[in-house]
Amino acid sequence: MAIRIGDEAPDFTAETTEGTIRFHEWIGDQWAILFSHPKDFTPVCTTELGYMAKLKPEFAKRNTKIIGLSIDPVTNHSQWAKDIEETQGTAVNYPMIGDADLNVAKLYDMIHPNASGGSPRTANDNATIRAVFLIGPDKKVKATFTYPMSAGRNFDEALRLLDALQLNAKHSVATPVNWRPGDDVIIPTSVSDENAKKKYPEGFKTLKPYLRTVAQPK
Repeated sequence: MAIRIGDEAPDFTAETTEGTIRFHEWIGDQWAILFSHPKDFTPVCTTELGYMAKLKPEFAKRNTKIIGLSIDPVTNHSQWAKDIEETQGTAVNYPMIGDADLNVAKLYDMIHPNASGGSPRTANDNATIRAVFLIGPDKKVKATFTYPMSAGRNFDEALRLLDALQLNAKHSVATPVNWRPGDDVIIPTSVSDENAKKKYPEGFKTLKPYLRTVAQPK
């Protein structure tokens, strides 16, 4: 079953490099980012895992936990982590889920439901397991994206997207193309001009009746 924006993120219990977790319990009252990998010891994923470790403090500032997943046992993850630290200059500082049986991959519709776990499986067999899920404190999926194996994911964009989602959750505004924190935002069409004047007494700009911008709320 496809996982869509607004759906509850499926709960699961899994082994990770930091022990057994129950996913919803692990998220708690924070935001979370789950990002997956088709196999351990793959080159593109090695760079991604290292970069996410460098970004962890930025996610922490935003009350957000990060967790990886790869279609190999946790014991393999621990060995891979040494390579990641050596080549990327940063140790993996967040849990990595072992999903050799494909349970979580299937639960999140990242792979064909009839795919079989176990060896031998190659990265190509798991090519679709290159997904990212942004999940809110309410355990609802707020955004998703999937990349092919040949293209490294842009996790700076994941951070920017998180900022936009959190701003929307707090202030009920939308963000325009290529928005960055501090840029003007969009007043949703669900807010009437009358209510917008009350909410933004300092004023806002009307480009079209359906396109009104205002300074980003603090």
